[in-house]
Amino acid sequence: MIKVSRNTKETQIELSLDINGNPEEKRINTGLPFFDHMLDQLVTHAGWFVDLQVTADLEVDDHHGIEDVAIVLGEALYQAWQAVKPSQRYGQRLLPMDEALTQCAVDLCGRPYAVIDLPFSQAQLGGINTEMWEHFFYTLAINSKICLHLKNQYFRNNHHLVESAFKALAYALKEALQPVNAERSTKGVL
Repeated sequence: MIKVSRNTKETQIELSLDINGNPEEKRINTGLPFFDHMLDQLVTHAGWFVDLQVTADLEVDDHHGIEDVAIVLGEALYQAWQAVKPSQRYGQRLLPMDEALTQCAVDLCGRPYAVIDLPFSQAQLGGINTEMWEHFFYTLAINSKICLHLKNQYFRNNHHLVESAFKALAYALKEALQPVNAERSTKGVL
């Protein structure tokens, strides 16, 4: 079980993550129900146990809470993939959700990078500024030290767009985190 916490003047976060745990026992409370729903998609489809408790300055806006959850989850994910070495390293998923189709590819390489293309057609969704989703995924990639490419091909429904992104990421990470016999690098190390 990996435990990470973050305490600032803006947020207090406690996270426990087990990538081999039971996702049915998860507990997620960010204070933002739609964010909880998206994190639930990630955890359920990746097959992880998560206990995430967040207190954030939501009276200001959604930025600090979402950003800091991405920082903490990213730090925990980094510890998780370091513990699995050697792993499959690469993972990808092309994921349909009704009319939305989103592609995700990850490399657990230690070289943080993110290309995110989620072209929302509205400014808010579920009480959250849609610009925060790109920021969440970027911050997660940087703090987990992975290379992340996440691109929506097309959509009509903004809810389906973001949910397909979380699910595509879940399956890409699930694949990349699979243990293998030898390091997936001609260098011999990552």
